[in-house]
Amino acid sequence: MGPDPDDEDEPPPELADLAGEADLAREDDDDDPDAAEGEEALRLRLLLELIGRARRRRRPPTPPPFPPATTADAAGLVAWGGRLDPDLVLDAYRRGIFPMADPSGEIGWWSPEPRVVIDFLAPGGFHVPRRLARTVRQGRFELRIDAACAEVIAACADRDETWIDDRVAACYLELHRRGVVHTVEAWQDGRLAGGLYGVALGGAFFAESMFHRVTDASKVAVVGLVERLRARGFALLDIQMVTGATAIFRPRALRRRDYLERLAGALRLACSFVDAP
Repeated sequence: MGPDPDDEDEPPPELADLAGEADLAREDDDDDPDAAEGEEALRLRLLLELIGRARRRRRPPTPPPFPPATTADAAGLVAWGGRLDPDLVLDAYRRGIFPMADPSGEIGWWSPEPRVVIDFLAPGGFHVPRRLARTVRQGRFELRIDAACAEVIAACADRDETWIDDRVAACYLELHRRGVVHTVEAWQDGRLAGGLYGVALGGAFFAESMFHRVTDASKVAVVGLVERLRARGFALLDIQMVTGATAIFRPRALRRRDYLERLAGALRLACSFVDAP
């Protein structure tokens, strides 16, 4: 299926430079089975380039403790190395920092500027293209929460190039067992068709990665995620950086100080992504 004319809008100018080689104007990336893998490879190449720049400039500190996110260098790198410990990861998120592993196994701790969010509480802050909205209305997928976290993370990592290594997967599965990491899954005919996972703290949700096996499945999961965040009083959806798959929702790029202010407010909220057992 070709792109819907509604999906040909130009991306917001502040996001254009972030996208690099990603095709921001297309909504039909899921029609290409290699699209998600290509975007993950693009993200990894960007990460490696940023790491190279940062390490040439200075040697970042090793956590713990973390320096303030505002000390990030021009590439967004705050710290380097250390153990990928679940408690350390949660501390990082609360400070506006997130981890990514490079192919050598080293962990970089990042707070890029700008930081990209889906501003789902603002009028027009979450755009659902017509074709995707039609897919949602037709009920082609069944949405489930936390039904197959290990499978979702494994599917997100199942690419030729990925930043989700075994340690990252194990860490986030442990955080899932603690009730902090959650998945939104799109199922079709009893099979997992796509989904996403992320970290929920207070009223903030930090989306980490998504995948699809069926056209539009991951994007339907994003729509389901936003509906859930709205219903449960969340205030922040952090997607870190823009890709072709997320640009269709017209995310917003924030300066670091504005992002950190929003994060502080969201963390003060007492929200629950799922009901207590």
